Amino acid sequence: MQLASRFASRSPSLRSDYPLSDGQIQRVAPSIFADAPHESRSERYSYIPTAAVLTELRKEGFQPFMVAQTRVRNEDRRDYTKHMIRLRHASQINGAEANEIVLLNSHDGTSSYQMLAGMFRFVCSNGLVCGDTVADVRVPHKGDVAGERVKENRDAMRAITLNDGESEVFARAALALKYDDPDKPAPITESQILIPRRFDDRRPDLWSVFNRTQENLTKGGLSGRSANGRRQRTRPVQGIDSDVRLNRALWLLADGLRQLKA
Repeated sequence: MQLASRFASRSPSLRSDYPLSDGQIQRVAPSIFADAPHESRSERYSYIPTAAVLTELRKEGFQPFMVAQTRVRNEDRRDYTKHMIRLRHASQINGAEANEIVLLNSHDGTSSYQMLAGMFRFVCSNGLVCGDTVADVRVPHKGDVAGERVKENRDAMRAITLNDGESEVFARAALALKYDDPDKPAPITESQILIPRRFDDRRPDLWSVFNRTQENLTKGGLSGRSANGRRQRTRPVQGIDSDVRLNRALWLLADGLRQLKA
């Protein structure tokens, strides 16, 4: 499953340390509250109201803390365009690690309805959308089943110790995910993206190696050299679509290694 999301880095968005109210969401992403599909949709279009899904997720204890929607050229589509909501349990919004639900939808046909489970590290301010093992979320019938599966995978990764060679192989594969042009080598090395930015990530377990790699690739700021030898600093991942794609791919890489080492 893939997220059909293409949000420019300057798309209207709002993120908060507290649950967002409908009024706050409405001002930034009015398309979430569309009460009907856009007039361009035919009778065959299956309308899935995002606001109704949001109401059910709140009943299950999930609260929205980030919303975004795409910028539009045609103003008549502003209230129907593609949007994203990220939700966590209220008690986890400011946690170092928290289970999430990422919901994407539109009411004008620009995006399918999609909902994935994920895990977010607040201290890193980068999003993570998990792989296929936790992709299928149906709330309210299953409650927080997906969140429990994410936690189980996280704990399993923490129980796996990687030696230096295995960590370097993981980092090399991670670099290939971000810098996938064979004619332009990565401007940084495996050892650079394995350097921890905080004490707690110094451990040699798979979860820590994964998080070090993820944070260094998404936050950027590492000193490197371009293909022509010029000094440069890596850029942070800013676009929502790029952030989702890279983090999901990194999760799949880490989860695949977890299964091999189990």
